[in-house]
Amino acid sequence: MSHDAVAAADHTMRHWTGNDPGHIKIGSDAHKRLFCRMLLDTHNPYKPAVIEWPALTADALHRITSLPIWDIAVQTEGKAKLRVATYTNTVSDPLLHEALTMDGDEEARHKVVLSKMVAAYGIELAPEPEYEVPKDPEWGWLVTGYSECIDSFFAFGLFESAKRTGYFPSELVETFEPVMQEEARHILFFANWVAWYRKQLPWWRRPAFELKVMRVWLFLIWERIGIAKGLDGNGEMQDANFTLTGHEQIGLDLKISELLDLCLAQDSFRMGGYDERLLRPTFVPRMARLARRFLK
Repeated sequence: MSHDAVAAADHTMRHWTGNDPGHIKIGSDAHKRLFCRMLLDTHNPYKPAVIEWPALTADALHRITSLPIWDIAVQTEGKAKLRVATYTNTVSDPLLHEALTMDGDEEARHKVVLSKMVAAYGIELAPEPEYEVPKDPEWGWLVTGYSECIDSFFAFGLFESAKRTGYFPSELVETFEPVMQEEARHILFFANWVAWYRKQLPWWRRPAFELKVMRVWLFLIWERIGIAKGLDGNGEMQDANFTLTGHEQIGLDLKISELLDLCLAQDSFRMGGYDERLLRPTFVPRMARLARRFLK
């Protein structure tokens, strides 16, 4: 792609307003069109196969290859693409099916980007586990969506931290920037899907769905406690608590309160270009603001 084409695709990816005029009722067909078209219309057609990975200085290469995140990053994307694809196969609505297919394809593309990067820089990964098809497709989709809401919020701030300190060279920042913005689109799509889907359920099915959502959150909290303790699912040590200690590892002298401020600012920035009628993910930012009140 030419420089102008890349710039145009990047702008389209970040700025979008739906065609339907006026107020949009949450749970309506117009709402479904709004969040599905947002994801489809803002797709960035970059190809991982043609990414030119920049040459790094010895110091920069050591900093990148020594980060303890690449195994879990590749495996997370591997799980995500399978879970999204499994749920997509259960959806008959043509527009929603198309948008979910796009979501899953982009998750698969993230895994390809990461795989090609680690190959380009000689990063050694542990063997990937066999990814299991979720027995409950909806459960797998909810776990992926809410997990991305958590991880992306902190990743936005940490990515900006690495950019400001020069921990990530500018060429590498430019390469990964579309991936970060794709995550913003994904959680925006997911937040609106959840709100729309709730409205589609008959009243007698809503309590079971809310119970499932609660179980998903408990599962994700338990999973992250395990990560924070440095344990993976097999009880083996994994230094994977990057969202908790990443600001220290990338050399940014920030208090937790300052890191939360940065995450909140970047979250608002990345969501700012999309149609204001779309719901924004609120739970993690709300918890961050609550925690921020008790931190100096």
